[in-house]
Amino acid sequence: MISTRVVFALLIINKAGGLIYTRTFAPGLQRLDSNDYLILAGTFHGIHAISRSINPAPPPPSSTTTNNPSSSTNSLPTHTPAPPPPAPSSTAGNPTRKRPHTTGIESLESSHFRLTCFQSPTGVKFLLFTSPEQPNTDVVVRRCYEMYGDYVMKNPFYSLEMPVRVEKFERAVGGYLVRP
Repeated sequence: MISTRVVFALLIINKAGGLIYTRTFAPGLQRLDSNDYLILAGTFHGIHAISRSINPAPPPPSSTTTNNPSSSTNSLPTHTPAPPPPAPSSTAGNPTRKRPHTTGIESLESSHFRLTCFQSPTGVKFLLFTSPEQPNTDVVVRRCYEMYGDYVMKNPFYSLEMPVRVEKFERAVGGYLVRP
């Protein structure tokens, strides 16, 4: 039986949105030139940032219970002006209302491919293009991140935010993502 599970490509985008690594591992996606990859990286970076900011705010804390012993369930409520709702984009004035952790786009799927995104704590994004049938893509992309840390970030000759040209990383990621 021929398996249709395949990793098509890996892209790495720095925290400023610049493409620092691209490699195609298998045919199957439309062929792109270097300019198209740069446009793809910048566009995805922008969409990812927007998707992180449009995350819904948590509901306000419930104020249905009161600690006033003189209040009774049969008495009419007294009128107290409601506090103005906090601004949706800021929670600086209200420490009890925290915005939830937002991750942005983690996966996009079509009938022909799946795009899995992992953003590192430093803001570097790893985009893995696979077939839709490929299992555990989140584990695969995290392993690529681990190899990036081991072979690229620990390389004393690598400059941050610059294109990745580390032979050990190339061999390691190629050996992991290209399987017979």
